[in-house]
Amino acid sequence: MKYQKYTLSNGLRIVLSPMRDTETATVIVMTGVGSRYETEKENGLAHFLEHMFFKGTKKRPDTHTISKELDAIGAEYNAYTAKDHTAYYAKVEAHHWDTALDVVSDLFLNAKLEQEEIDRERGTILQEINMYEDMPARRVGEHFERMLYGTHPLGREILGPKENIKSFTRKDFIKYLNRGYTAENVVIGVAGKISPRKVKREIEKHFAHIRVGSRPAFKKIKEQQSAPVISLHHKKTDQTHLIVGVRAYDMFHKDRFALAVLSVVLGGGMSSRLWIEVRERRGLAYNVSTGVDTYHDAGYLATQCGVEHANVEKTVAVILEQYRKIRAELVSDEELRKAKEYMKGHFALGMEGSDDVVGYLVTQEVLRHEVMLPKERIKMIDRVTAYDIRRVARDIFQNKKLNLAVIGPHTSEAKLSRVLRLGF
Repeated sequence: MKYQKYTLSNGLRIVLSPMRDTETATVIVMTGVGSRYETEKENGLAHFLEHMFFKGTKKRPDTHTISKELDAIGAEYNAYTAKDHTAYYAKVEAHHWDTALDVVSDLFLNAKLEQEEIDRERGTILQEINMYEDMPARRVGEHFERMLYGTHPLGREILGPKENIKSFTRKDFIKYLNRGYTAENVVIGVAGKISPRKVKREIEKHFAHIRVGSRPAFKKIKEQQSAPVISLHHKKTDQTHLIVGVRAYDMFHKDRFALAVLSVVLGGGMSSRLWIEVRERRGLAYNVSTGVDTYHDAGYLATQCGVEHANVEKTVAVILEQYRKIRAELVSDEELRKAKEYMKGHFALGMEGSDDVVGYLVTQEVLRHEVMLPKERIKMIDRVTAYDIRRVARDIFQNKKLNLAVIGPHTSEAKLSRVLRLGF
């Protein structure tokens, strides 16, 4: 992976990655603010704003005009809001890169944010909230983070509460834009079959008048927990959805790669320990996986699955037994090698397209303010030893870091409380 980075005099960063062996190009504009940069009353505003960017500019007055122009060149385009960043992108045939840049930059810089459109879009977002409420496999993750982070912005849902969505006005959007959508906080990336010189020149032209201002700060979190915690949400469902996990490391922690390898050993792929124990040997779940999520100042490892209502305690017990085992015993050489190759293989497969490459580069630049190239990442993975994994497991798999979120037709925490012990 080759890339070029430029920082303009106003602080705007540009990341370009020419790719000869592709016929596509992807433009992405990302700002380093998301829902964790909102106040409580603003919660939901970052995501609402993302919607509003597609409602029209002076040059492209409405949604239909925007979509018609991009559809006419076969583009894939969208946007998304995370807790610590927001992105807008379009992927096109390589010779249409200039159209993609023109449209995406226009939406990002010149959204009209008309009150009439804001009022109309409320209904769409309220229905989006309702849709996710009916998706317990997704909702359980939101409940898990609320349990970990409470009233801190990291504990809030990205879409926000309905009462906030109903209250936002145009001035709220403008205030948030001026605070977070500034040159120092924005990275523009283009990857694919491009001429970097031409693309850079066009970006400088399009973004010559971007808002300026200092990068906003976020409220840091101080994690405190002294005993296992359960978050039980009663809902009539066909399955009980659960996440059991532990507080772990932030995105800069020296042991983050050991933690990642550990998570793959436990629940990465169909030959992982938990897949074999939970699905293949006991038939408790159709799917089970373990993963790591990280923020600037916090992170966690968690295992998720959906099971029969009567099998919740049994499933949690099986998961915890595997947590105990990896804490007590060294991972074998064969299992360690397989986990590393799994990670490296998935990373390679995830870097095939221009959208994959530019998304990786820009996200790294926005969140970490530096890019770790694939070869460096592979080196860090290869350095992980069985002793590193056991040391990390002993650090994170402790009762005082253990958490369980459950959605299903359950009303009592007593049985779950009895099983939710690592026993150390």
